Amino acid sequence: MNNIKKLLAILGIIFYLNTSGFVLAEETTPAKYPDYAYEYVGVDKHEDWNRKMFSLNSKLNKYAIKPIHTVWASIMPKYMMDRIQSAYINIQYPKRLISSICQKNLKDTKNETIRFFTNTTIGLGGMYDPAKKLFHIDSCNDGIEQALANSKIKPGSFLVMPCIPATCPRDMIGNLFDFALNPTTYIATPAIAFAKLGFTVNRTAYMQPIVKMIESTYADPYEITKELYGLESYIKNHHLNRDEILDTQIQLAKKENAQNKNTEETIAENNLDTKTYKDKEENVVNIKQDKNSKDKNSDEAVLKVDKSTINPDIILSGYDSQCPVTDSMRTALFELPEINDSMWNELSIWNRCFSKQIKTSSVNIDPQKPNYNYKYIMQHDKNSPVAIIYPSIGEGINAHHSVILAKLFYDKGYSVIIEGSNFQWEFVKSMPDGYRPGIVPKDADALRLITSKVLDSLQSKYNCQFSGKVVIGTSYGAIATLFLGNEEYKNNTLGITKFIAINPPVDLIYAMKQMDNNAEEWKNNPEELKERVAITAAKVIALSDMKSKDKNFKIETLPFSEYEAKLITGFVMHQKLSDLMYTIENVPKNKNSDFYKMVNNMDYHDYVQKYLVGPPYKNVEDMGYITSLYSISDYLKNSNDYKIYHSVDDYLVTTKQLSDLKGFAKDKLVLLNHGGHLGFLYRPEFLQSLTQDITLGGPQMAGVKNNNDKATNEGKTLNTLGTNKDNKSNLKELNTQDDKKTVNNTISINTLDEYDRVVNY
Repeated sequence: MNNIKKLLAILGIIFYLNTSGFVLAEETTPAKYPDYAYEYVGVDKHEDWNRKMFSLNSKLNKYAIKPIHTVWASIMPKYMMDRIQSAYINIQYPKRLISSICQKNLKDTKNETIRFFTNTTIGLGGMYDPAKKLFHIDSCNDGIEQALANSKIKPGSFLVMPCIPATCPRDMIGNLFDFALNPTTYIATPAIAFAKLGFTVNRTAYMQPIVKMIESTYADPYEITKELYGLESYIKNHHLNRDEILDTQIQLAKKENAQNKNTEETIAENNLDTKTYKDKEENVVNIKQDKNSKDKNSDEAVLKVDKSTINPDIILSGYDSQCPVTDSMRTALFELPEINDSMWNELSIWNRCFSKQIKTSSVNIDPQKPNYNYKYIMQHDKNSPVAIIYPSIGEGINAHHSVILAKLFYDKGYSVIIEGSNFQWEFVKSMPDGYRPGIVPKDADALRLITSKVLDSLQSKYNCQFSGKVVIGTSYGAIATLFLGNEEYKNNTLGITKFIAINPPVDLIYAMKQMDNNAEEWKNNPEELKERVAITAAKVIALSDMKSKDKNFKIETLPFSEYEAKLITGFVMHQKLSDLMYTIENVPKNKNSDFYKMVNNMDYHDYVQKYLVGPPYKNVEDMGYITSLYSISDYLKNSNDYKIYHSVDDYLVTTKQLSDLKGFAKDKLVLLNHGGHLGFLYRPEFLQSLTQDITLGGPQMAGVKNNNDKATNEGKTLNTLGTNKDNKSNLKELNTQDDKKTVNNTISINTLDEYDRVVNY
């Protein structure tokens, strides 16, 4: 009776604090990008309070809760943690039963009852899940909140309370009833109390990797937490995570992909039947002119087909291509099982998997700014060669792909350094005031300075001299790699012997325009945006769960339509841009601001216009040449110290750009027939070729020529860029140098004319 009185009192307090339902914003001018936080949780009425509580909870987690989880994970192997978690879920049978009854779902009621008795008996108290293996019965995972949502009870405003995860009044009420329906609530013995404590610590420990990911990846953890909470809540309360719904949506995506593929093949048969490249080029131009560029989808299809005119060097056999954007998402399949393999949880001090062996250190660029963090792992022979990794746009030092590349190099005898992207918010935070990424030559100079400091720091710390240096970059990191190669070609101060670039944009402005188009795809179907985004997210979560539960899980084609793929890639890119501008604007974390009203109306073009345009650039178009590979064509033509991997269907480049790049690089450019943008990284054909490139003593590495041995032998470093100025002055000099002079010193006028012709084309 006392428990019931306490429950009613708490419910009264909650309704007193928040009596309103889901609050809609006033009508405003439609933004370029949707505000997903608003879409899924409504107006954040208590944002000032919520941000303060979020900051408090983050500190409590860091200094009090996480240490407890670390001790627990170091005592309990991962296998036992999983068994305890499974038993805890089994004990929660009453809440799932009552929820399914309240929702009048007889199927779930029956299935949950069968699961409970099967797993309790055969499954040894629920530690194992024979109901899943023997009878293929999944849990509905519903609680009382799902029953309340089914009864049309509104969620109320988003709330963050002390020591409680993100929630809302309806969620809090549901959790209270879930607590009341937990059988262990009413058993008060020392043994049960100890077991409940173990259950609680074990269950909450699973949240630490998510907390770490959010805090290390996003500039504003509060905002992304709000978005993820709202999205997850929508998925659960609309049952979009059910197998039957996911299966239906996956089949619809496959059907849409098949229709798109047939459309492209028809266009190819009808329009691209001429023999020479020139005829095909003219044919595409005529098709575009006939359509007056009004049919966007048809134009994109023509461009995709036209790229078949470029002969690939590597054929990916059995690659069931979907569309370039969806194929690009296959980067998620780039995986090595030994990266995170351990019998211990990620938090455990005993976990010595490869990713845990990578250390974090820092160097200082500006005394007034935080240190720049980087990651590294050293070979036992400290004088071994070193590989330096520049990741894709917006990726930090914890990027998963960087860790995989690090493992590939490490296994071949390299020490490895992982740096962050210029476009990543932590990178900008460590730079002097006024640094704005996006002008590639200046970004390459910043990387050059940082890389020099990192190399000197490690060589001093371990009293060693790296016997060779290789740089590898992906996407934006790839174009920065080539620009760095151009500078080292003229004056090799770092002693780098080889540069490997994977899918570099040929023209950065063009590439980012395509990303902007992806991010604006939602406008084609705004009425169904909320549900389509949630369904897409549910598919991502389902695939992630399958991958984590089954080490042998393999998937080739992805269950996403082109529309869904554009929603995902557009959201990711705009989030990275948002984090970048959040740091540039120095937005306060603990109070409300109008920042997101501004950022939701900005794309990359607007970013360039706001932060980069200025003398000598009158507008965005003026920056096109200096941020393209055309501006370093002399280096690409004359140097032999680099290699480029690209795919003929990368949607961030045009056919003409790839053709010109082939003309510059010749056999130093390796083209793959499929993969979109980085969607071939996991394929054995690519990995075999890359492995040959980085094998010490192999033909590719043995033939590498150091372009300026004299500079290297003299031991020149880049710590001060050849001056005695302090670091802040050096970076300021990078940001104010005359780019026109740089262009004139390195580029022929013929190449500039060629660039103009490509842009006009």
